[in-house]
Amino acid sequence: MNRPGLMPRRGFLRFSAAALFAAALSGIAPGLTPDANAEIGKPEKPNLKLGFIKLTDMVPLAIAYEKGYFAEEGLSVTLEAQSNWKVLLDRVISGELDGAHMLAGQPIAATIGFGTQAHVITAFSMDLNGNAITVSNAVWQEMKKNIPAKDGKPAHPVKADALKPVVEQYRKRGKPFNMGVVFPVSTHNYEMRYWLAAGGIHPGFYAPHKGDIAGQIKADVLISVTPPPQMPATLEAGTIYGYCVGEPWNQQAVFKGIGVPVITDYEIQKNNPEKVFGVTQAWADRNPNTHLRLVKALIRAGYWLDAENNKNRPEAVKIISQSNYVGADYAVIANSMTGTFEYEKGDKRAVPDFNVFFRYHATYPFYSDAVWYLTQMRRWGQIPEARPDAWYMEMAKKIYRPDIYAIAAKELIAEGKLKASDFPDFAKESGFKPAQKGFIDGIVYDGRKPNAYLGKFKIGLKGQDKL
Repeated sequence: MNRPGLMPRRGFLRFSAAALFAAALSGIAPGLTPDANAEIGKPEKPNLKLGFIKLTDMVPLAIAYEKGYFAEEGLSVTLEAQSNWKVLLDRVISGELDGAHMLAGQPIAATIGFGTQAHVITAFSMDLNGNAITVSNAVWQEMKKNIPAKDGKPAHPVKADALKPVVEQYRKRGKPFNMGVVFPVSTHNYEMRYWLAAGGIHPGFYAPHKGDIAGQIKADVLISVTPPPQMPATLEAGTIYGYCVGEPWNQQAVFKGIGVPVITDYEIQKNNPEKVFGVTQAWADRNPNTHLRLVKALIRAGYWLDAENNKNRPEAVKIISQSNYVGADYAVIANSMTGTFEYEKGDKRAVPDFNVFFRYHATYPFYSDAVWYLTQMRRWGQIPEARPDAWYMEMAKKIYRPDIYAIAAKELIAEGKLKASDFPDFAKESGFKPAQKGFIDGIVYDGRKPNAYLGKFKIGLKGQDKL
């Protein structure tokens, strides 16, 4: 999958990316750059290997490659599928990969030292939404008894209240209720836990300070890790009774007739941040121009994916259905990526924002998104002790880099490839979204007040709580 690199069109630069980075780090407000028209220098490392997991939301990487956006930035890129999220992260940290499609929680967890410790950053958010929770056919039949009907179909969103009696039945029989997520710091883990807790089902705590990283302390449901492509087979084998995963592995369960997606993550948390593009801080320091050029190419890919009301999605589905990308049938991927989502077999509904790659400023790395992940890590014990609000802000700004994003975006504007109106107003942008509604439990999230937010939950650690 190598494409010969093209030399940059410009043979000189008015300000080097390194100089811009230094300015951004020496007191200029995050999100701002000293010169909106500063050109980016030649890539320090033009030959790159980037990793991904076989999921629909790796698609910005595929489009940046297939549409020649990487090549236009003077980059010769190899895209390589990885076996699981841990291997992917380890290979980025070791330098075997230059960067990768990552779970949003991975740069955060690595930097704060939960699991593998390394300073990993992101200057590009790959997408919003894109996940769902699927249960086995047998569990669904029991759940349906507890779900009101609307127009002859189960009313949505389906809350975990409908699952609670099923879990209790299993517990009375002495049978653990097993569910799967893709990684301990994945969005899927936090979405699953959020949904369960909103329905009064305790998903369990972590206690890393005691050596307990299973996340099953006090749990009503036992959540374990399964790689995304293996989810349907694990469900079919009866090892787990439900899972939270990205596409196409929920729709695969529908097509195989082995399970039913009961809720999308859009219904759990409207427009939730999902994957990011991650590199180590050390790599970014060595290759500032290369990093900026990667971000430029990925921004263009995100824009193409959402352009003109998703008109390019069928072409994108065709591309990633190839075995070297996601390797699932076109129909399975298209079932969600083209603006619909199929729940129970035959129950296909319009979900135009199931996958978002650019609109709503999806590509911008908001600090408030990083803070939300940190609150969930604290809520479930991955951060075992209370931290002041200032700590959450400090960590967010260490990991999420809107200053780098802004340099890349301004260059695209200067080149006429995108418009200023396509982006946040960098002169005013704080990196914090307004207080967010749209959560399934009705709780409002304000990224500037993480501890006050944690205090609103009935289930989960808060304040000075410690296991």
